[in-house]
Amino acid sequence: MLKSFILSLLIVFILIQGCSNDSGSKIFNPNGDSELALLMREMFEDGMITKQQLLDGKKPEVRVKFHQIQTAKPTPPLEIDLASFQSLASAYESSVQTFLDAEPADRVATYHNMVNSCMNCHKQVCPGPTRKIKHMYLSETEEASLK
Repeated sequence: MLKSFILSLLIVFILIQGCSNDSGSKIFNPNGDSELALLMREMFEDGMITKQQLLDGKKPEVRVKFHQIQTAKPTPPLEIDLASFQSLASAYESSVQTFLDAEPADRVATYHNMVNSCMNCHKQVCPGPTRKIKHMYLSETEEASLK
């Protein structure tokens, strides 16, 4: 009885990890590590660095090759039609460029728009990472410290 319970918990844990890897590290993924999954992990890490740059009063940089979002191969099966994904990816690319081009006074708002574009896509495609993406937002306290 206890063995089957433990086995059931292990199976549930493995299934959840397929779409909700919150650790940021490249750990076991039962769906495999696709180009798109690896790129998005890099985008998250870069987003957290960018957030810290904002908090430190530095001019943020985006180092990840975010334009590859259009061509990176997704983890099969991607259950969204290609046109919808490309539209969401284009919106993300546009939000990154707007953020990079923003005047210092507009950086916080354009940063939040960039994070929102990540969240919007993941709400439609693969909701697991939304918990992780939430960490990219500036808290009210963090945002207040920038004013």
